[in-house]
Amino acid sequence: MLAEALEHLVAGVVDHPDDVSVRTRQLRRGRLLEVRVHPDDLGKVIGRGGRTATSFRTVISSLSDSGVRIDFVDIDGR
Repeated sequence: MLAEALEHLVAGVVDHPDDVSVRTRQLRRGRLLEVRVHPDDLGKVIGRGGRTATSFRTVISSLSDSGVRIDFVDIDGR
């Protein structure tokens, strides 16, 4: 559920919504949501001073019942 919600939120901000994908990984310290976006959209997702990324993290952490980490990467950074 969290991955779908985050994907929907991010797709609404970027210019290339078809390139947005969210992958969930389970780590020892909790879940990791890895958001992949088009390289041109990485700045929009992070925002000025990281404000947009912080907002995404705030919304997703309020929906989560446990600790979730979110990483933003471009699709070329595989």
